[in-house]
Amino acid sequence: MRFSYVMLADYPLAESIESIKKADELGFYGCYAADETWHKDMWLLFAAAADKTTNIRFGPSLSAVALREPTLIAQAVATLDELTGGRAECVISCGNFGLLAQYNIDWTQIRPLSRTLEAHQVMRTLLDEGAITFEGEFYKYTGLFTFARPVQQRLPVLLGAMRGPRSFRKAGEVSDGVHHALSYTREAYDYLVANVRKGAEKAGRDWRSLDIGAWIVFSVGRDSAAAKEAARSMVGLYASSMPAEQLRRNGVDPADLEPVIEALGKGDLAGAIERTPPEIAERLSVAGTPEECVAKLRSEIVDAGVNHLIFAITDAALVKALMGRDLDNVASVNDQLQLIHDEVMPAFS
Repeated sequence: MRFSYVMLADYPLAESIESIKKADELGFYGCYAADETWHKDMWLLFAAAADKTTNIRFGPSLSAVALREPTLIAQAVATLDELTGGRAECVISCGNFGLLAQYNIDWTQIRPLSRTLEAHQVMRTLLDEGAITFEGEFYKYTGLFTFARPVQQRLPVLLGAMRGPRSFRKAGEVSDGVHHALSYTREAYDYLVANVRKGAEKAGRDWRSLDIGAWIVFSVGRDSAAAKEAARSMVGLYASSMPAEQLRRNGVDPADLEPVIEALGKGDLAGAIERTPPEIAERLSVAGTPEECVAKLRSEIVDAGVNHLIFAITDAALVKALMGRDLDNVASVNDQLQLIHDEVMPAFS
């Protein structure tokens, strides 16, 4: 089992680097961040952290091919790989539909999965060969080359996917794995793993060799209620990006989130939190004491065949920065990293 930390790069940069160093010291597999305009630039942050760490891997989870040209993503991640001595990887998808809307991009009109799969082919070629001539539906190149070369023999490129089933199957068929965001039930993960396996077997691959990651809203602490309230503050923000099919696989009626999404659409973050019922927040997060978190991780996620837990750690500072809410008794990011190391990781060793 791999354990990773996915950060929102919204803290002071010096604090983010300290948290990355802490995760490295504690033996976390990776540190990821979203390559999104909303946050500070993750490429520069990870470049700054490269020589301050030893083993932890870095990369976007995810980078949006609807906003960043795939050869430029390949150039950036190959450069990061050199900086880190071979510790970079990359998760791509079409992008966060909410962010795309702010760019006036209608995701329904850009064939998101076909675009992402072609971008994956482009990136794989440029990373492996250093040059590309290609005539695709979305991307075209003639003799394009780069001196940005990865240190690793094969730099992993994964797909980010939420709805499925085609994206899950394609991840199993052509990529190095899949990071599946924001699911919390055995039904959802059985569905994910079954479809990744179908895709892998179609291509004659061993599905168990792929990185099958669960990207989850997470808050752990000694005070169970405080940790769950921190998670509740973030659930509406994240759940608004979940497709209806995914919500249903997580036991949530999409209609129950309509008031939350309406408030978010008006920029009323406080109202969105108020309209997020505690029972839905608990369903759409992993939060509480270490014992509570371990129990949910095991029964709902790990036993389905997931081999990578990716914690979107929520603490009071993040809630304050994004929502303007003051919360008491919530463990800091660094304290939560320590708790994961001390009491969550050993449960899956």
